Amino acid sequence: MKAARKKRLYLIALMVTGVGIAVAFALSAFNQNLMFFYSPTEVIAGDAPRDHTFRLGGLVTEGSVQRQPDGLTVQFDVTDTLKNVKVQYTGILPDLFREGQGIVAHGRLRDDGVFVADEVLAKHDENYMPPEVADSLQAAREAGAAKETQGVTTP
Repeated sequence: MKAARKKRLYLIALMVTGVGIAVAFALSAFNQNLMFFYSPTEVIAGDAPRDHTFRLGGLVTEGSVQRQPDGLTVQFDVTDTLKNVKVQYTGILPDLFREGQGIVAHGRLRDDGVFVADEVLAKHDENYMPPEVADSLQAAREAGAAKETQGVTTP
């Protein structure tokens, strides 16, 4: 093999290796920033990752909001009408946050089952609900209706 061909072959191999490394870094960064949505039923079932951030959505359970003495830490339950997950958030809540409100929280699940939120988002008007929350509430209603019909026996 001539020296010029050998030099070109090394250059092409080096470029392919460089592109491969760049693609690997891009995919790794994408995977680290990817955030999935889970309902409280899925979190309780163990489908949610414990070592990765994800979104948790549902309705704030009536009577569950507890504010800590520091004024910034709030604990509340999020439900999809079947299961509840306790959420802890430190920060300023959105103005529209209230009990019975549809929310989406971003954060991680602790080993004790408490979801520690980094951000809490609330719906912006009376008619809007995040699509993920609406879908999970509808699935929970359907699952609850299916359980009720299975438990009914006819004489």
